[in-house]
Amino acid sequence: MPSCLLYLGIMLAIIVVWFVLLKRPVYEAVLLSFLALLTITQTWGNVLTYVDKALSTSLLYSMVAFVAMSIILTKTKIIDSCIAIILSVVGRITGGAGYTAVVASAFMGALSGSGPGNVMATGAITIPAMKRSGFPAHLAANVESNASYMGNMIPPSSNIVAALGAFTALYGEDSITTGQFWIILWGISIWFILQRILMVWSFCKYYGVKPMSKEELPSLRDSLRYGWKGMLLPVVILLPFILDYLLKDSFFTARLGAEGAKYFSSSTLLFVGGVAALYACLAAKDKKIVTPHNLAKMFGDAIKTIAPAIGVCVFGYMIGALFNDLNVAEEMGTILMSWNFGKLGTVIAICAITCFMGMVIPGSSLVVIFGSTFITVLSAVGCDPLLVAAMLPCICGVMCGITPPLGLGMYAGMTLAESDFNKTFINNLWWVAAQFILQVVVLMGWLPILGL
Repeated sequence: MPSCLLYLGIMLAIIVVWFVLLKRPVYEAVLLSFLALLTITQTWGNVLTYVDKALSTSLLYSMVAFVAMSIILTKTKIIDSCIAIILSVVGRITGGAGYTAVVASAFMGALSGSGPGNVMATGAITIPAMKRSGFPAHLAANVESNASYMGNMIPPSSNIVAALGAFTALYGEDSITTGQFWIILWGISIWFILQRILMVWSFCKYYGVKPMSKEELPSLRDSLRYGWKGMLLPVVILLPFILDYLLKDSFFTARLGAEGAKYFSSSTLLFVGGVAALYACLAAKDKKIVTPHNLAKMFGDAIKTIAPAIGVCVFGYMIGALFNDLNVAEEMGTILMSWNFGKLGTVIAICAITCFMGMVIPGSSLVVIFGSTFITVLSAVGCDPLLVAAMLPCICGVMCGITPPLGLGMYAGMTLAESDFNKTFINNLWWVAAQFILQVVVLMGWLPILGL
């Protein structure tokens, strides 16, 4: 057996036993995998080097900033006002509650960074609205869960930072600006948002869904009066990256020099999270929530959420550094290339592999550990490596969240919708199939992508 498959098999087995069967935290499983691989490969002498490489990754600190930002955005309820505005605009059309769920949950999922958490927060509003307008309970659950998990692929999700790290590890930090990467991610996300909207439209036709009653719709005037500050949040977050993308050469490089423009691009990931969090504090209706004491308590209570997410990334980066020394990516790429599947076959194979591994391994772990390998393999058969990197959060993070048994979003949606498991599971297969097909289409380069 090739050594790369042995190492991957050991890692997968430990994660399955520790995380899936024993129900222990996934960061423990990833750490145990790292320790086992060190023992098997007899590389304990390099352990401090791997730890140093993991902690020296600047993108790691960007993840911390965005996770902290997501906590403030959730606690200040700024998300609720945005949902009310969207619902007041599109709730009047047939299936409007479903379209609201797609648009609101996709964006809010990107901010919160938590698929199940977003389902519970946003779904508390959208799922009852969908059911009242004729959506079957199982469909309402799946619309919300599938929309929420798009947050894993839409900036500024922290999951995306790992994908950028996988690309720059192969091609260098000078190969792309953060702004350019974000524009491409938004270009990809547009297609998946449209796909969700088309799915909602099709199911509305099938089930005969009606528009929401006028009595249930929030007033657009009142929603704008109380929630317009929340709608400025996308501008606060996205504007620096758009400016970095559009003005890098003509403005920033001319004034800051090539090195200065590069470091400005890198630093945006750090300061935008803080600026957005500060804006959310200023825009919060209840100022008592954002007092220094309550903010400190907020982060103290949320440390159990922050620490595991960051732990998974740190340990994942350590495994990635170990795999780099062991040439796992090159060996695995050689094996996949030996199958002679061609471009389409290799794309389908990689999407199938991520779908299978996503059933037991969280998407963020997949991106951190295998991201560089997937980029290497797919670029070798003719795929655009930058497109592949931008698709990593999609084929790993999104598919992980919607595919049982790790499809936690589906279970969260079922809880709110009080839907039957069998009906919800069967309906969810349609969403998984549509997701898989569109992933293949995008990776093949058959659709125009903004920024490429």
